[in-house]
Amino acid sequence: MGLEKEKSDTSIIMDEDEFNRSIEPILSKKGTLYTAAPDRDPNDINAHLKVGFEDVIAEPISSHSFDRVWIGSHAAFELVKFMFYRVLTTLLAVPMAFILGVVFGVLSCIHIWLVMPVIQSFLMLLPSVQVVWRSLTDMFVTPLFHSMGKCLSSVHVKTSEN
Repeated sequence: MGLEKEKSDTSIIMDEDEFNRSIEPILSKKGTLYTAAPDRDPNDINAHLKVGFEDVIAEPISSHSFDRVWIGSHAAFELVKFMFYRVLTTLLAVPMAFILGVVFGVLSCIHIWLVMPVIQSFLMLLPSVQVVWRSLTDMFVTPLFHSMGKCLSSVHVKTSEN
């Protein structure tokens, strides 16, 4: 419990056969294992951006271009889309991440430290305001509308045809 004065030594003793068997999976020569790329959009919020060549350019059966033109235009589309995305993200990703971090940080701060305390204060004051409002309407508005109703209840409207 922190009062020990002696250092403890830990060692693992393995014979050579056991060592070779335990390291075999690490040094296997079966091939290089590639891990799948991590899903950078796990909530699928950008599903509408999964656009392929066939979604943009489609030739109906009645009119086809030459196969080499189709393959070349497909390759050019994918290459240009890939390169422009890489160039634009290289130029804009870090500044936009910085700006959006600042914006969401400010919004979070405003929401946590300003909006919610004001809302909670109003919710605490509303019962007393409700009592005051009810008594004001009972003193002024209700008698006014009762007297207007009594005055206007004697009015009769007749419609006649000419």
